[in-house]
Amino acid sequence: MSFKTLMLAASATAMIAAGASAETLRWARAGDALTLDPHAQNEGPTSAMAHQIMETLVMRDHSGALVPSLATEWAPSEENPNVWVFKLREGVTFHDGAEFDSEDVVFSLNRAMTPDSDYKELLASVKEVRAPDKFTVEIETDGPNPIMPNNLTNMFMMDKGWAEANNAVKVQDYEGGEDTFAAKNANGTGPYKLVSREPDVKTVLAANETYWGKDEFPLQVTEIVYTPIQNAATRVAALLSGEVDFIQDVPVQDLERVAGTDGLDVRTAPQNRVIFFGMNMGDADLTSDSVDGKNPLADVRVRQAMSKAINRDAIQQVVMRGQSAPAGMISPPFVNGWDADMDASSSTDIEGAKALMAEAGYPDGFSLTLNCPNDRYINDEAICQAAVGMLAQIGITVNLDAKPKAQHFPLINNLETDFYMLGWGVPTYDSEYIFNFLVHSKGEKYGSWNGTRYSNPELDSKIVALASETDLPARDQQIGDIWQVVQDEQLYIPIHHQVLNWGMKSGVGTIVEPEDSPKIKYFEMN
Repeated sequence: MSFKTLMLAASATAMIAAGASAETLRWARAGDALTLDPHAQNEGPTSAMAHQIMETLVMRDHSGALVPSLATEWAPSEENPNVWVFKLREGVTFHDGAEFDSEDVVFSLNRAMTPDSDYKELLASVKEVRAPDKFTVEIETDGPNPIMPNNLTNMFMMDKGWAEANNAVKVQDYEGGEDTFAAKNANGTGPYKLVSREPDVKTVLAANETYWGKDEFPLQVTEIVYTPIQNAATRVAALLSGEVDFIQDVPVQDLERVAGTDGLDVRTAPQNRVIFFGMNMGDADLTSDSVDGKNPLADVRVRQAMSKAINRDAIQQVVMRGQSAPAGMISPPFVNGWDADMDASSSTDIEGAKALMAEAGYPDGFSLTLNCPNDRYINDEAICQAAVGMLAQIGITVNLDAKPKAQHFPLINNLETDFYMLGWGVPTYDSEYIFNFLVHSKGEKYGSWNGTRYSNPELDSKIVALASETDLPARDQQIGDIWQVVQDEQLYIPIHHQVLNWGMKSGVGTIVEPEDSPKIKYFEMN
């Protein structure tokens, strides 16, 4: 099945009707949420868990549409184009019974803008958050921001009083190894409340009996038992045996087996995520290579050679068994600014790669360490293993260091890796999100996931300007110009766009959510 066909199939998949009853959903995937602190880690499984317990002002439903959540309406201010006005839902309470109001929103957004927050890039243009009354919030930005609501779909609201009472005002310093009350406990307004949590073992959630959305969502799942199962064979065996009801990441080698089992379904859709390699091009010397006194990755010809050495078609056919779409840019097709020609620009050319290596002064290559997660993306370690062999063809000896994502991601954030795998989803569906996190120089407000050490002040200014450009055709042109620099500089080595394969009991009613972030309140059970 082609990638375009999958995209059409995603929207055509029907929901399974079911009657309401008390139901436990036993849910598994390869990795656990890294933390329960809602602002500490901008990471898929972490956000997916948070969406069950906490809520945002606006959210995306399972079709990807922007819909109301804790805000019922929003619009630019008629008096000041730099201000967005959000009207809050009344009658909402946190799990401990405290009332939700504008004070909690001001607190949560200010918290999300602090240095340890992994969401600060989304609010980098915010000048002030204020509450003119109990159920109105105003967000003022440095210039009009046309996509501010899109930036809030994973911006979770906390209870100010609960945070103050439990020493949770400060965001957890996850990369620094800090452990906090908010990392292990949660008090949200969401459809499910935390019952128990054993990190990397099991998390149990129970239905929130006072949830505001009881009449708006199916809410047929009354208990969630979430179990991270890193081993792919064990995860599939748990589904086949009935030990779990739903797994998000059916291994590609087991798709036919699961789909052919009575009572089980595989539901497939393209994901809003691209997988790629990042390279330390900014340091004067690397710590993990065999070249003394200089950085071979600082030469764009070396970066281009490495990209040409990667055989994306082979990875698609052999490693992914057809369940991916080769990528030439680090943007999924869902995203404003994605360009078909750029995405088709990557090609395998071993002889051309060797010529570039020789031209750059490395005819015999060099050695380098590749850091890779082994429990985050589909076949992540296997992709890295394939890349090791491909890069060897142009003289680059790669030493693979694969480890769980909880140890892998801090290497990127703390600038402790020279060559690494990363995947990136785009919840805003706009290129500015990619640029803010991955292209802008790493600093106080931007670039928290830019492990390349790339810094271009002129490009930084263009990225920042996107937040206040209201002439959308002009903004799109600026986005295209930034993408051209990213492509010309070979900032990253795109690999592929992921395809999602959710495996579940046939009676579980849901379509596949393109961000791989199931919101269980939409599930129907039969």
